[in-house]
Amino acid sequence: MNGFERVSIDPKIMRGRPCIKGTRIPVSTILGILSKGYSREKLLTSYPELQPEDIDAALGWDEHLPLAAPVVE
Repeated sequence: MNGFERVSIDPKIMRGRPCIKGTRIPVSTILGILSKGYSREKLLTSYPELQPEDIDAALGWDEHLPLAAPVVE
């Protein structure tokens, strides 16, 4: 299991940016917060709708799709 089932892409939600399923939290937001040095615990406290598996999915998404094309706005 790669966690991709926890990520959704819907053109009607956040202009099609990959988000954690059932939320409007983009994968890029999670990755950006973690890249600034925030802990997983701080992220989960700041976004209580997230589960630890959602963070794993975001990290896996980044690992497997590093060259994904940006969304054109």
